Amino acid sequence: MPAPVCDDETFVRRATLDLVGLLPTPEERAAFLADSRSDKRARKVDELMARKEFTDIWVMRWAEVLQVRSQGNEVSPKGAVLYHRWLDRRIAANQPVDAMIRDLLTASGGTFENPPTNYFQLERDTLKLAENVAQAFLGMRIQCARCHNHPFDRWTIDDYYGFAAFFTQIGRKRAADPRETIVFDSGGREMQHPLTKRTAPPKFLGGTAPKLAGRERREVLAEWVTSPENTCFAKHVANLAWTHFLGRGIVHEPDDGRVSNPPSNAPLLEELGRRLVDAGFDFRTVVRDICTSRTFQRSCEPNASNRLDETNFSRAAVRRPRAEVLLDVLAQVTGTRNTFPGLPVGGRAVQVADGRTTNYFLTTFGRATRDDVCSCAVKMDPSLSQALHLLNGDAAHDRIRQGNLVGRMLDRGRPPTEIIDDLFVRCFGRMPTERERIETLATVLDAGERRQTLEDVFWALLNSPEFIFNH
Repeated sequence: MPAPVCDDETFVRRATLDLVGLLPTPEERAAFLADSRSDKRARKVDELMARKEFTDIWVMRWAEVLQVRSQGNEVSPKGAVLYHRWLDRRIAANQPVDAMIRDLLTASGGTFENPPTNYFQLERDTLKLAENVAQAFLGMRIQCARCHNHPFDRWTIDDYYGFAAFFTQIGRKRAADPRETIVFDSGGREMQHPLTKRTAPPKFLGGTAPKLAGRERREVLAEWVTSPENTCFAKHVANLAWTHFLGRGIVHEPDDGRVSNPPSNAPLLEELGRRLVDAGFDFRTVVRDICTSRTFQRSCEPNASNRLDETNFSRAAVRRPRAEVLLDVLAQVTGTRNTFPGLPVGGRAVQVADGRTTNYFLTTFGRATRDDVCSCAVKMDPSLSQALHLLNGDAAHDRIRQGNLVGRMLDRGRPPTEIIDDLFVRCFGRMPTERERIETLATVLDAGERRQTLEDVFWALLNSPEFIFNH
């Protein structure tokens, strides 16, 4: 039995955190709660999707899929930044997902002049590149078929080398700027089947050999990958969105769509893919469908029948935000600013272009280095080192002092009761219960140094599961 729909306070916190990677401000929360319109949740979703922060979140997510990072002599920091900017412009303009991926897969020219060509610089091994494309855009892990027929899926060794043959004719040469590489279609090279020693002609996964006369192989492949008739692409993109907002994919992991790992709800996945195609691959349409659904709006409180449910989405999952989002939220509630190379002071962690750029917090909380296309590269499980860093590190304690939020409220003459209420709203998106208010206020009034005690309250809230997790 499904959980009931959550209350407005829970919804506005959950939706804001998932859609823009921030908590609702006290003013945003108050305005939403005061709104009496019956469609205010749908309006809130549209409002959040229109914000720049929504673009930032999905640039970060696609940057992981596309492995945006610098890499030795292959991709310079400048190339990674230009690649990231290209992605940002496409998502900000709401370019249809199919067109964006076609532009990427057919990209030719200089890695500075045409930044998506960096995708073919990040992985220069033909077989690994083919594996990455299948996993990133079709949700298929074909790696096992490199040496033998896949033991848990339908892919054979013939399928593998036929698909890899689409990438054999990618050429690379140095540009005038030694940091830049020119990617082009060289022609001529073929893929040799390791068992038969014969040429393996290009062949779509699970499909036929295409007609290539007078056409570049990557162009033909890109058309097939993003074609509405190839339902794997639309369903995979829809499942990526579902995974982001529900914490678990209909196919889980979302890039492991093998026969032996079927979707938990095949009709739902089919419908989401169909809606994406019918919308002209407008990604925001699928996001709107998900975030205005009763499924997304369920309470996380379990009942007797769904306490152990993980696959039917009968209640909301309690989820830890990604490392970048959690760091941005800590900066937001404490009134402090992050610093990252290549960004102005105050830039958000989700805006960091290069997967190689990190700090202790992001590494500890599992930010992906983008070395691997696998969705498992992002670590979401809580750990002891994370808890210790929040308890003892600079993530909470030093930021409370630097932001001086409590001190500024005391300087304005605000009484402890109001400060406690403000801290609860900032951190939890709700007012304290009567018991919480009475017990916390008693602790503050009994203390000799009110500022220190109120900062201790702030520290305790930042270290509580209710703050650290989305629910």
